[in-house]
Amino acid sequence: MPVNLTGLSRTAYTEARRKQEFMSNLVDSFHRQIDYMRISVTDRCDLRCIYCSSRPFTDLKPCRYPAIRRVYRVVQAAATLGVSKIRLTGGEPLVRLNLAHLVSLLTGIPGIEEVAMTTNGTLLAKYAAELKAAGLKRVNVSLDSLKPD
Repeated sequence: MPVNLTGLSRTAYTEARRKQEFMSNLVDSFHRQIDYMRISVTDRCDLRCIYCSSRPFTDLKPCRYPAIRRVYRVVQAAATLGVSKIRLTGGEPLVRLNLAHLVSLLTGIPGIEEVAMTTNGTLLAKYAAELKAAGLKRVNVSLDSLKPD
C-alpha cells in the first residue's frame, strides 16, 4: 500500500521511501505486509501440559537456548525488512536465563517499536518489574487450566 510522501523534507522523504521499500519485502501469500515476528527463546517450560510435552520433566535433554547474539542479529535483519514488533515465546520464556537483558537489547534496535511476550504467567510476579524496566511493552498470559491435575 503506497504512502503519501508529499510535503516531506528531502531527508524525511528519503527515509520514508527507504522504509516503504523495505516493508514491501515481507508479505504473506495473501499480499499482507508482515511487520511482526515470533521468536521462541527456549524449549523449556515449568509446566508439563499434555499437548505440549508428554515426556516426564526429568527425561528432558539439556536445553539449548538460541544465543542472545543470534537472536539479536536475526531481529536486526528483520527490522531492516520492516518488522517492528517482536513477540517472545517458548516453551516458557520466563525460564530463559538473561531474558531481561535480551529484551533490553531488542528494544534498542532501530525500527523495533514493541517487544511483547507470551507466558503461562507462573513466574511473572518474579520477573515483571525487571522486564518492564528492560522495555517489555505487552504480556499475553496463556494458561489452559487452573486445575493442578
